[in-house]
Amino acid sequence: MAAEPKTLMQSQQQSWTDDLPLCEMCGVGVAPNCVYSQDGKGAQSHPMEDRHLRLRGENCFLYGVFNGYDGSRVADFAAQCLTAELLLGELNSSHTDSDVRRILIQAFEAVEESYFNTIGDALAKKAHLSNYLLPHNESQKVQERLKELEQEVSGGATAVVALILNNKLYIANVGTNRVLLCKSSSDGQNQVLQIGRPHSTDNEDELQRLAAMGVDVARIRQAGQIAGQSSTRRLGDSRVKINYSEIDLLSAAKAKPIISEPEIHGSHPLDGVTGFLLLMSEGLINALESAHGPEQVNQEIVAMVAAELAQQTSLEAVAQSVVERVKRLHHDVFVSGRQRAAFCSRHEDMTLLIRTINYPLADAALTPTQGGRIYPVSVPYSNSQSTSKTSVTLSLVMPSQSTLTNGTNTASTLEEGTPTPGSQSPTATLQSTNTQTQSSSSSSGDGSLFRQRGSQAVQPDETGRVPPYVDFSQFYRLWGGDNSDSQSTQGGLGPQ
Repeated sequence: MAAEPKTLMQSQQQSWTDDLPLCEMCGVGVAPNCVYSQDGKGAQSHPMEDRHLRLRGENCFLYGVFNGYDGSRVADFAAQCLTAELLLGELNSSHTDSDVRRILIQAFEAVEESYFNTIGDALAKKAHLSNYLLPHNESQKVQERLKELEQEVSGGATAVVALILNNKLYIANVGTNRVLLCKSSSDGQNQVLQIGRPHSTDNEDELQRLAAMGVDVARIRQAGQIAGQSSTRRLGDSRVKINYSEIDLLSAAKAKPIISEPEIHGSHPLDGVTGFLLLMSEGLINALESAHGPEQVNQEIVAMVAAELAQQTSLEAVAQSVVERVKRLHHDVFVSGRQRAAFCSRHEDMTLLIRTINYPLADAALTPTQGGRIYPVSVPYSNSQSTSKTSVTLSLVMPSQSTLTNGTNTASTLEEGTPTPGSQSPTATLQSTNTQTQSSSSSSGDGSLFRQRGSQAVQPDETGRVPPYVDFSQFYRLWGGDNSDSQSTQGGLGPQ
C-alpha cells in the first residue's frame, strides 16, 4: 500500500507539467546514439536516454537538458519533478538572487529525495534477496529476480538547467553537460562565454573535494571514470549513492562522494543583450571533441549556430541542422581513417537546445534578387590544434539586428554594402582564450567572404528568362578546345 500514494503523486505531477506552455523562442535538435561498423554503417545501441524541457511559466522561462544513462528513468523523473518544483508556484518576480539560488538548490534536493523514495521498495527487496541464503534449486529464480530489481533501481542522469526570471539568467548544473552564452555587441563584437565547468574527473576542484573525503584522486585520474561515468555529480544512480563503499575507487570515502548538489551561476542580466543561449548534452560535446579535438568545440558550435540562424526561419530547424552537422562530421572522421578516427567509432545521444535573446532569424520573405542579404551554406572551420592559448578565425554572417515586422525588415538593407566592424549586423572572427573557469571569445571582422547582391531585382528578358548568376563562357571555350573531336560526334556542349 505504501507505493500507491507515490504512483498517484507521479501521475498528478505529470499531468500538471503537461499543461504548461512551451517556449516559442527556443528550438531543440536531437540525434540518437550510434555505433559504427567497419564499413561505416551505423546502428543505435540503446533507446534514446537524453531528455529536455523548454517551458514558459507565468513570470519566467525554464530550460533543461538531461543526459540519462543506463536507461531514461532518472532523466524523465528529473525533467518532470524539476518543472513541478520550480514552475508551480515556487518562483515569483519579487525573489532576490539569493532566493533564486536557494530555490534551485532545494529543487534539485527534492528531485533526488523523491526519486529514491520511488525506488525505495525495490532497493529494500534487492538488499533482502542479496543477503538471503536459499537452496541451490531456488538460486536461479533469485538471480533472475535480483536482475529485475537491479534494472528497476539502476541508472542516473546529469542535468543542466537554465532559468530566466526578471530578465536575468540563472544556471544550475549537475554533471557534464555544457552551457554557452553568445552575446553580440553594437560594435560588431561577439563574446562567447562558457558558464561553469563540467563536474568530471578532469575538474581539479572536484578532485580536491573527493580528496578531502579520503578518495585516492590519483587512481581517479588514471581511471578517468567512476562506475562507468566521467561525472562526479549525478542525479540518481544508487550504485554510487548508497553502495559506494562496495566500489573500489570510492571505498575509502568518509562520506557520500558522488553528490547531486547543483553548482549555481548567476544572475546574468539580459537587459540589452542580443545573442543566444546554448544548452548541450555531453554526447554532443564529446562527438565534436572526438572528431576535431577539444580546443575549439565552443567556437565551432557557435559558428554553426550563427550560420544556421542566418539561413533558417525556424529555431527547430536551426538546432536540428547543427546536430546533424556534428553527426556527419563525427561519421566522416571515422570513415576517413585519419588520426582521430580511432576516437570516433561511436557516439552517445546528442541534444542541443537554442534559446535566442532579442535575436532575429533569417527573413524568408527576402530573396537574393529582392535585395536580401546572401548567407553562406557553411563557414570555414579550423581543425588546427594547439597546446597553449587557442585561436581560430571563423567568418560568421549574422542576421540584421533590425526589428522584423510581418516578415520584412523595418530598417532597409537595400543600401548596405559588405558588413564592417561596428555595423549592426556583426560579421565575426572568434578568438578564444580558455581558462580554468570559463571559455570566453571576442569577435570582429570584415565579412569579405560573403558579399551582398545588388539591390536592383534582375528583370526577365523577352523569353521570360533571367541572366545566369555565373558566366560559364570561359569554361565552354576551354572545353571546346580540348574536346573538339568528341563534341563533333555528340553535338557539342554549352548553351544551345
